[in-house]
Amino acid sequence: MTDAPRTFRLSLAQLNPVMGDLSGNAGRIREAWAAARDAGADMVACPEMALTGYQPMDLIRKPAFVADATAHLDRLVTDCADGPALGVGLAVWPPGSVKPFNAWIVAHRGKVVAEVLKHHLPNYKVFDEKRYFHSGDIAGPYAVNGVRIGTPICEDAWFDDVAETLAETGAEILVVPNGSPYFRGKQDVRYSHMVARTVETGLPLAYLNLVGGQDDQIFDGASFVLNPGGQLTHHLPSFETAQETVTFRDTAEGWRAEDGRKAPQPDGVGADYQAMVLATRDYMRKAGFDRALLGLSGGVDSAIVAAVAADALGPANVHCVMLPSEYTSQHSLEDAEGVARALGTKLDTLPISGPRAAVTEALAELFAGTEPDLAEENIQSRLRGLLLMALSNKFGAMLLTTGNKSEVAVGYATIYGDMSGGYNPVKDLYKMQVFAACRWRNQNHVDWFEGPPGTVIPPRVIEKPPSAELREDQKDEDSLPPYPVLDDILERLIDGEQSVGEVVEAGHDRAIVKKIESLIYASEYKRFQSAPGARLTQRAFWLDRRYPIVNRWRDPS
Repeated sequence: MTDAPRTFRLSLAQLNPVMGDLSGNAGRIREAWAAARDAGADMVACPEMALTGYQPMDLIRKPAFVADATAHLDRLVTDCADGPALGVGLAVWPPGSVKPFNAWIVAHRGKVVAEVLKHHLPNYKVFDEKRYFHSGDIAGPYAVNGVRIGTPICEDAWFDDVAETLAETGAEILVVPNGSPYFRGKQDVRYSHMVARTVETGLPLAYLNLVGGQDDQIFDGASFVLNPGGQLTHHLPSFETAQETVTFRDTAEGWRAEDGRKAPQPDGVGADYQAMVLATRDYMRKAGFDRALLGLSGGVDSAIVAAVAADALGPANVHCVMLPSEYTSQHSLEDAEGVARALGTKLDTLPISGPRAAVTEALAELFAGTEPDLAEENIQSRLRGLLLMALSNKFGAMLLTTGNKSEVAVGYATIYGDMSGGYNPVKDLYKMQVFAACRWRNQNHVDWFEGPPGTVIPPRVIEKPPSAELREDQKDEDSLPPYPVLDDILERLIDGEQSVGEVVEAGHDRAIVKKIESLIYASEYKRFQSAPGARLTQRAFWLDRRYPIVNRWRDPS
């Protein structure tokens, strides 16, 4: 009679922590541990920094915060003694150290059995971990129920040295806790690195990621398990909390994960849209808001923001306001009504003609002898911002801004006007991508969306020429190149960091490229004062792209 093959059951808890909510995050971890216990797991793994939230930025440099997190960990170790081992990420700050470490603590039977310290600290794009943490030494594996586990923390698995050291020192399974934020195409990058680790080490690997929005960053979950050679056995859903227990079996070739659930994964514009919904929902709810307010103009940008808000919070929690002037067309009034009706949101109409007349009269003496120009146009936008902020203050709803990345890039958004508000879901979405997102949403609906399925943005909203409607017969193309041209130039200058010469070589008129370059640099001050927004690319405005406000350099090429 032969002994049955050994098994190891690992429960992957794809959690959505709230920054700084230590007791709430500890409660989520306890719930995950209890679910793992009930599933007969040997161990439950929680993501990187799951106890504190990620990224904590300079909050992590506050000793009192790290000490409070440690106290919550101590209670978790005690509370989770009778059952599976618990792996959880937080910062630890040893006595005498100048900075804390990014750590992953493993506790079992009431004791800490391993303290893994992150070795490779990312210091690019949105990451600045060398500012916040010390680099830890590469450690060997630890044992849980007789199985030797190696844990490269996030960035440690993007290099070969940590995983190879773990394999050489006896690791049998790799468990990789992550705080890996979304950007378009990120999943393919993850696959590439993790498959490489399984090929190099010959070990199975569980990649566990955070989920949820934190300021501009979006953690998309999408955790997965690979067998050696990169064979995918499990895939958790994107943009949702989830928990999955994976059975590893000790075979003649070594430990292998049994095949399991593989949730479908979104990509392209569909992934971007879901990222915006998750980011908006979490930013608002984690900041203490449950209702959104926005100006609904009848245009495509406000329409997509209304749809995102309805999907994030539910239509009953979205208040749309149309603020017409004498330049507002009848079709804009009809289109705003059509969007609100399709989404099921509240819509109020608040004309700005009276306030505008009062401001015009107040300024008449000082403006005497001048011709109407941008100043008068911007008064309309600023009056709308003033009225919307008044409604926000009165009723406690967060005002969402609606400027897309094309407008934000070239400064075609009015500071203290349509830039007023607390969050911008479409801040990292170029205009042509806004159109694509509208079409995608009309054709798709995800189970966790709170808005209605079907066509929620009338086709005319998507098809009509964009206009701010601040003067008679105004069109965006009066002062900007057509959006397909503009967006290509912007993507090359901003996302690609191409020179003016390279953009011209790609087929664009040099005078137009120089004009766009000048607008980008000149509007930097606006972006410093703009609301945060969902990060969808590796060149989002804020942490990904940091330029001086005062800057006279222009590309001579």
